[in-house]
Amino acid sequence: MAIWLVFLVLGAIAGVLAGLLGVGGGLVLVAALAWIAPAFGIPQEAAMHTALASSLASIVLTATASARAHAKRGSVLWPTVRWMVPGLILGGWLGSWVAVRIDGEWLRWIVAGYCLIAAAQLLFGKPRATLGEDAPAPQGAAMSGAGVGIGAVSAVVGIGGGSMTVPLLVWRGVAPVRAVGTSSACGVAIGLASAVGYAFNAPPGALPHYAIGYVYLPAAIGVAFASVFAAPYGTRLAHRLHGDTLKRVFATFLILVALSLLLGG
Repeated sequence: MAIWLVFLVLGAIAGVLAGLLGVGGGLVLVAALAWIAPAFGIPQEAAMHTALASSLASIVLTATASARAHAKRGSVLWPTVRWMVPGLILGGWLGSWVAVRIDGEWLRWIVAGYCLIAAAQLLFGKPRATLGEDAPAPQGAAMSGAGVGIGAVSAVVGIGGGSMTVPLLVWRGVAPVRAVGTSSACGVAIGLASAVGYAFNAPPGALPHYAIGYVYLPAAIGVAFASVFAAPYGTRLAHRLHGDTLKRVFATFLILVALSLLLGG
């Protein structure tokens, strides 16, 4: 019961963050799971891979719940999603294939560094002026190509791609809240492709029990279950916050996660 309670609490936090920030809660899950994985009998050398894989597996349902909530409010640009999904799937698979071949300690530093870079971009970047509700949905081969890169990086750092997709769409003139909604929909494809990659590209016997490859099933299932119910609350909060406030919240969140990973090392 204690194991499931831990993962349910993490899932509730991840769900709220999914709706609020469009990141599927992936980054906070990676940090938390990397800390606690050894307590559940997972070898220390596999803790980071397990955190990444389990986070991505849970993101499939978390992002689905978030995207559904945003779609009801008209905040998902479906033409953009359709152009990005093929690239996201390809990138997610390739990224997971690379990640299983990287040492866990290096992965920890990669994720922490990624968080700090993304936070700096949000705080100091100068995106184009948004067009709000009048912004056309970004489409075309360039968005598919961007999807490959976003999917690959997301698989390596264990996220739903929001910290890349949201700034990209805002730079293209999309209002932040619609960028978050669209990012949530894209996160479903990233999570699915990446989790499958971690499951089938992992070495035989990667985890001792309750796992498929590097995907630790109690974590993935427990987190996903709770996050599905929590995501709509984050979505409501996202629609109440000003775009600049949402960006500052996002940046602060990334910095805290980076510090957690660095201290955990």
